[in-house]
Amino acid sequence: MSLYQNKTTEYSSRDKKWFRWLKLLFKIFCFLIIFFIINFIIFSNNILISSDSWFYKMPVVSSIKYLAESNYKELAGEADDRINILVLGMGGKNHEGGYLADTIMLISLKPSINKVSMISVPRDLIVPIDGMGWKKINSINAYAEMNKENSGGLATSQALSNILNIPINYFVRVDFDGFVNIIDKFGGIEIYAENALKDCADPIWGEEMLQESYALRSKCLNIKKGWQTMDGLLALKYARSRHALGPEGSDFARAKRQQKIIEAIKNKILSEHILFKPKLILEIINELQNNISTNLKIWEMIKLWNTYKNIPQNNIINKVIDNRSDGLLVDSKGEDGAYILIPRTGDFTQLQNLVQNIFSDIQVQNKIEIISEKASVEIRNGTLTNGFAKAMSTNLEQHGFDITNISNQSKQNLQKSIIYDLTYGEKKKSLDVLKKITNANVSLGLPQWLINEIKLDLVEQKNPVQPD
Repeated sequence: MSLYQNKTTEYSSRDKKWFRWLKLLFKIFCFLIIFFIINFIIFSNNILISSDSWFYKMPVVSSIKYLAESNYKELAGEADDRINILVLGMGGKNHEGGYLADTIMLISLKPSINKVSMISVPRDLIVPIDGMGWKKINSINAYAEMNKENSGGLATSQALSNILNIPINYFVRVDFDGFVNIIDKFGGIEIYAENALKDCADPIWGEEMLQESYALRSKCLNIKKGWQTMDGLLALKYARSRHALGPEGSDFARAKRQQKIIEAIKNKILSEHILFKPKLILEIINELQNNISTNLKIWEMIKLWNTYKNIPQNNIINKVIDNRSDGLLVDSKGEDGAYILIPRTGDFTQLQNLVQNIFSDIQVQNKIEIISEKASVEIRNGTLTNGFAKAMSTNLEQHGFDITNISNQSKQNLQKSIIYDLTYGEKKKSLDVLKKITNANVSLGLPQWLINEIKLDLVEQKNPVQPD
């Protein structure tokens, strides 16, 4: 009995090893089959590339070799350590105002530090368009489509590039029908709603152009605070809601929700292991073919995905350009009385600063607020260290301060920096940042000895010593 058990144990252990090897070989075989199927479909069905492309005419094996070699090629913008991608979302031809861009988001990738920024641009921001004057940025896609099909993505990226003074390397334009279908293919996505959302002017999908009554075009949308599992349609409604009560009722809150949904889709793709689901892959490819326009090539998509799919959440910077009291935009009206947003300063300098320095160590929001407060600073060197005032001037200018003058102080034995605040606390943000940079004490007003010295300086400036 004992001998029989030992032999059985021996055979069982051997069988388990063979079984594990067979299971591993089967997985490898399945992977290779799926890989070849995917590549065959991609390169024989013209997914996202033109039918006359030389790439389209390549045999499957050569195409796979090309993809493998492309991993060593540089993406546009990679040499400059910044890849900019414009993402546009629109309703599509089956919906009212379907070619007006409802989502405008600039995604920037910084390879050297493995960071990503997502900056949402409000659709009511007006920008200059060649030959057309100033128009809302969301209308550029529609105007371009009237002249040439599938030209809206490029036209919008060029206009945004001009006002931000940065190159936009790629664009991706998504039809919302495809957005809904792709999320449904994944079985929904997980979203954390920071606030409850109630919108009783939510359009009924597919009935936006109903003529009989506006009341029949919409119904109430209610989403509770907390984690929610959303199908494609609910996710789209959550992303597009415009008339919600409370804190979710602005275009800027909507922009934040759209950023969250993009991140949720990425997380869903990673959790689904779609490589081992060939049927799902084919269905998604079909949706992409029918509902997405882009200038990204296949190898560029794959390289972007492989490089950034596992980026940690704390390496993603989310910003919404808005019209808050400390924001970069203000409300206005166009010539026709329509609501528009314009830059607070009258030009796009602050927007350029935000976008161009989004990855900077200097806190961008602080710099924006300091510039908006128009904080001016005079620096006097009260030490024996040459160049101290100049170095401090350079540092403060990087933070947004306007340096009006630098000079040496008559008293050069000071042990501690002092900020003399002549605004008496009016420019709070600027004062807070100054204290952190200089570790200085703060005094309201000027001491008498410094007043006397300034008066003397003014007299000398008025009556300069004449040369012999």
